[in-house]
Amino acid sequence: MIGFDLTEEQQRMKEMAHEFAEKEMRPVAPELDEKEEFPWALMKKANDLGLLTYALPEEYGGAGVTSHVTDCIVQEELFWGCAGIATSMGGIMLGALPILIAGTPAQKQKYLTLLTTAKPDGMPRLGAFALTEPEAGSDAASLKTTAKKVDGGYLLNGTKHFITNGGIADVYTVFATRDPSLGADGIDGFIVEGAWNGVKAGKKEKKMGIRASHTAQVHFEDVFVPAENRLGEEGDGFMIVLQTLDHSRPIVAAGAVGVARAAFDFALAYSQERKQFGRPIAKQQAIQFMLADMATDIEAARALCWRAAWLLDQEEPNSVAASMAKVMAGDVAMRVTTDALQVVGGMGYMRDYPMEKFMRDAKIMQIYEGTAQIQRLVIGRFLVGFG
Repeated sequence: MIGFDLTEEQQRMKEMAHEFAEKEMRPVAPELDEKEEFPWALMKKANDLGLLTYALPEEYGGAGVTSHVTDCIVQEELFWGCAGIATSMGGIMLGALPILIAGTPAQKQKYLTLLTTAKPDGMPRLGAFALTEPEAGSDAASLKTTAKKVDGGYLLNGTKHFITNGGIADVYTVFATRDPSLGADGIDGFIVEGAWNGVKAGKKEKKMGIRASHTAQVHFEDVFVPAENRLGEEGDGFMIVLQTLDHSRPIVAAGAVGVARAAFDFALAYSQERKQFGRPIAKQQAIQFMLADMATDIEAARALCWRAAWLLDQEEPNSVAASMAKVMAGDVAMRVTTDALQVVGGMGYMRDYPMEKFMRDAKIMQIYEGTAQIQRLVIGRFLVGFG
């Protein structure tokens, strides 16, 4: 029997995340967005509450929240607060996922524990997932960053870009190729420390939305990586990437639901207060129909997110379900923020109100963690038997 009642833990996590989003994130979100400033102070508060690494096992310092459905519930609340801040927070777990999925006991003990241990000044340590390159976005198998085998390990050379927490992370999970002619079979994953020689911060991007997150290039110049820092066996890298995305896409989709819900909440409240022709615009059938469609879309997207996460919790394949959740939620985020701004009208277009930020933040939900078109490709290939 399938049910939608939250467990005690899920309800507690939801309430904690919502309170943090409402009381800590929302008051500072406009300024951080305007200044394109990384939310260091907020990251420390989130770390103190355990909101950055709650999904890591207790033995490594996390809270041991193993349910992916719970993760979706938490992330929806955080993205409801601010998508940019939530992206910064989520970058840590995204960087940790390949280690959690494919790391050896020694790798997990060293690096997952490091990510749950604050720096001497109390600031959290940051993780980053370094896959995307200038010439390898949707086509992840065409990586140009090389991993040359040398005595005792590998030398990494290349550039990653559009990396969340790029250039400021303490731990990177980096994917590179031993031989480009091998395609996906030549890709390996590596754990790289941000302080190592040859790891250099590149250009920090100026973005349309999620501006409180740090997105940048990272250069790897003859970076020596010990053999013990390779993830899995040689040639396992591409499969680790796919498994990481199967885990992360429902979470990102839940974030898109959070952005859509934030826009809907504002539009609903505004429609009940704004009067035209002698009565609140919420009494106009045209407005009611728009609100009804928004509410329905949000509920449908959330259900797909939970299903994709639930399959993970059951240790069942979820690639197609994750793509369905991601494409649906990303499209819903754009559609709802667009219609919500229309309900608010001219005031929504002004930067004094949060509507235009919701709309700017929503667009990335159709792009990062695999574009909407890539998700449709995954689903389509499965349906016609080429998956």
